[in-house]
Amino acid sequence: MPTLLLVDASSYLYRAFHAMPDLRNTQGEPTGAIYGVLNMLRRLEGDYKAHDVAYRACVFDAKGKTFRDDWYPEYKAHRPPMPDDLARQIEPIHACIEAAGWPILMVDGVEADDVIGTLAKQAAAQGIDVVVSTGDKDLAQLVDAHITLVNTMSNEVLDEAGVFAKFGVPPERIVDYLSLIGDTVDNVPGVAKVGPKTAVKWLAQYGSLDGVIAAAADIGGVVGQNLRQALDFLPLGRRLVTVCCDVELPKPLADLTPRPQDREKLAELFARYEMKSWLKEVQTTPASETPATPTAAAPPTNLLADGSHRAGYATILDWTTFDTWLKKIEAAPLTALDTETTSLDPFAARIVGISFAVTPGEAAYLPLAHDYAGAPAQLPRDEALARLKPWLEAATHAKIGQNLKYDQHVFANHGIALAGVAHDTLLQSYVLEAGKSGVRGHDLGQLALRHLGLETIAYEDLCGKGASQIGFNQVAVEQAAEYGAEDADLCLRLNERLLPQLDANPGQLHVYRDIEIPVRDVLFHMERIGVLIDSDRLARQSHELGSRLLELEKQAYEIAGQPFNVNSPKQLADILFNKLGLPVKKKTPSGTPSTDEEVLSELALDYPLPKVLLESRQLAKLKGTYTDKLPKMVNAQTGRVHTSYAQAVAVTGRLASSDPNLQNIPVRTAEGRRIRSAFIAPPGASIVSADYSQIELRIMAHLSEDARLLDAFAHGEDVHRATAAEIFGVTPLEVGPDQRRVAKVINFGLIYGMSAFGLARQLDLERSAAQSYIERYFTRYPGVAKYMESTRNTAKMHGYVETVFGRRLWLPEITAAQVGRRQGAERAAINAPMQGTAADLIKLAMIAVHDWIKREKLKTRLVMQVHDELILEVPDDELVRVRVELPPLMTQVAQLRVPLAVEVGVGANWDEAH
Repeated sequence: MPTLLLVDASSYLYRAFHAMPDLRNTQGEPTGAIYGVLNMLRRLEGDYKAHDVAYRACVFDAKGKTFRDDWYPEYKAHRPPMPDDLARQIEPIHACIEAAGWPILMVDGVEADDVIGTLAKQAAAQGIDVVVSTGDKDLAQLVDAHITLVNTMSNEVLDEAGVFAKFGVPPERIVDYLSLIGDTVDNVPGVAKVGPKTAVKWLAQYGSLDGVIAAAADIGGVVGQNLRQALDFLPLGRRLVTVCCDVELPKPLADLTPRPQDREKLAELFARYEMKSWLKEVQTTPASETPATPTAAAPPTNLLADGSHRAGYATILDWTTFDTWLKKIEAAPLTALDTETTSLDPFAARIVGISFAVTPGEAAYLPLAHDYAGAPAQLPRDEALARLKPWLEAATHAKIGQNLKYDQHVFANHGIALAGVAHDTLLQSYVLEAGKSGVRGHDLGQLALRHLGLETIAYEDLCGKGASQIGFNQVAVEQAAEYGAEDADLCLRLNERLLPQLDANPGQLHVYRDIEIPVRDVLFHMERIGVLIDSDRLARQSHELGSRLLELEKQAYEIAGQPFNVNSPKQLADILFNKLGLPVKKKTPSGTPSTDEEVLSELALDYPLPKVLLESRQLAKLKGTYTDKLPKMVNAQTGRVHTSYAQAVAVTGRLASSDPNLQNIPVRTAEGRRIRSAFIAPPGASIVSADYSQIELRIMAHLSEDARLLDAFAHGEDVHRATAAEIFGVTPLEVGPDQRRVAKVINFGLIYGMSAFGLARQLDLERSAAQSYIERYFTRYPGVAKYMESTRNTAKMHGYVETVFGRRLWLPEITAAQVGRRQGAERAAINAPMQGTAADLIKLAMIAVHDWIKREKLKTRLVMQVHDELILEVPDDELVRVRVELPPLMTQVAQLRVPLAVEVGVGANWDEAH
């Protein structure tokens, strides 16, 4: 039976743009989305090669408004504009797709979904099977006996049964389902507080949206009330989410046949965008053999002819195979290592299996604790680990993995001190592509897709999701072996791609080899040690905060003239803007007055209730996040709190702390400092805090080479007083407190790109006065102004800026057409080198201090790192030595044009020491 392949190409664009690294040709033109889109098309063609694809088309959204905007002016109103770097790739993407033989469809005034729906229904009516490649859940409403959806990124296939399994409703009820839950992407409100579970329950109970509407009066609770409030909008909401399947098309189905490649045009495009492997393919492969869309990168090493990268994997179930693999890893110059465990908590996790890879394509999985009914006999875990221990603990046997800090904790749980960590693909990716940071930006599946063009087995495919998720010990050994061995294999393959890129750039190689890799081990030891807290003191603080919150709530009621739920934005907005008549500062996406912290902060300058509410929110956050929660996070075995430090999150290189987050405990409020006082030293020891002084201002002086700024630091002057003297034209001795305060705000504000408006707001000045201060500052410090201008220009030219040590900080919005986004990127360009260099310095300090402690065999322990500060636990008999030797250790990790300075404090707790 003939098949019609339809590609939701607009969704391809965004998915490719965000999945691929920031690739550019030598002219600086972005090319990542081009690679990604064509690679997805190639994969789709490969999947349906055996089908009789008689028709195919790529469908794009046309520019401008559609008929839905006429129905509902707020439709997609809050969707951000297309990123400039993506917009610049649209035209070449169209050209490449057409040259590759794919018809393109765009219909003015009509969305791509409606074009796809019309074509799909027309083809199905003629008995043609239709495959729609998309990640858009809205199109599930089209599915029937002839129409199937596929997600090329995840390999998900949705037929009628698949739609029901995924959404809980059949395809013919998807419109009703979407009407109830709404669509935040398209700004179509559904029924407030109604999510997928409630929508499915209602549709099962009442049969359809009309049935739900008819029963609205009988549905109780808040959700029933919300339904009744939404009744007037629901009919329009249903129209908005319904795909129109009868739009007028510029081409009939018969015109959408596959076309031969325009090899000359493809060669021209691939040459311009420097797609060398693609160019070679179209130039050397006979026309009859050339794929319609070339692959995005050279084939990964050791792939078999059928494209399978898992064919060379082994499962270790007996001692003979174990000994064979032990010899292999002992002889290998670099072995990839991965563990499968019982938990994501690094302190609770126990080993279920271990994977090894010695060459790309040659990997093995050692199952040790799969205990489901019928599981095959496995080698005894303790004995296997004992035989592996010498290799695992040998620094001479080089190892690589993905986030090996986690695996290092897991091995430690079994009494094994993992050593020899030479490389980590997570950190390689982070140094090369910091802009991809985030929850999944550097995970193994994303890296394999971006750099190897390989789809990986997802954890959820084996273990499921949510309440029905099983432990890895319940996964069949055969499946676990493929999954685990693949993880190790991919690390080796990725290393072959990523390490040469690092080697090609001395700065990035230095950051990776001399900062990120060694600090990884320091972080492991800090996490393992943990920090001691006084749970009783926190309990007392929690009680006091609770009492203060009750007082503030009572105070808020008195000001408002009535009780209300201070945590309800709706009730709060009614009190503030209706009853009290306060001015509306901004609105939420749904059009209601906002009561967020920014609004309350602005209103608090003039009105008492917002001020009370802000204090209440801040205290509630401290209570919920720290005083209540920290005692519950004490590890029962160690009696200490163990945070987790993430390296690959912040684009500037700063560490991120979680579970608990120790980076965000406030230091400027008395309540925040009291929480720090609960971080204590054990008996016979003290807490020592070592803090870089004014580090970012010193880095600004180094980068700008401004003579006056360099001179002030060289002579150990109070830089804020010196700046005030320059701005106000007085001697440093004549500078008053208010003048110094202005100078301090300017010094720090300019680092963060503060405008005259921002300065005026912070200092409560006229804007003209603030502008005058800034102009005087730049007159006195011309080197700073010159640095800012040159940095902006450099960022626009290259798309990135660098720290002193060579870390690249990418700025994709630096050439954005939208002024606000571009100015934000320009501010980041100025600030990022300073923040990034400060992050690099504190990591170098951690490495130096950790190595010193180990080398001198001290009992002192590095227990926390927060911003520009190191916190140590120091025995009394080592305290004098640490106080004397710690500052030079930290100040000598780098030579800048100004001296580094470190302030050391000592106390029984963190607050006293800071």
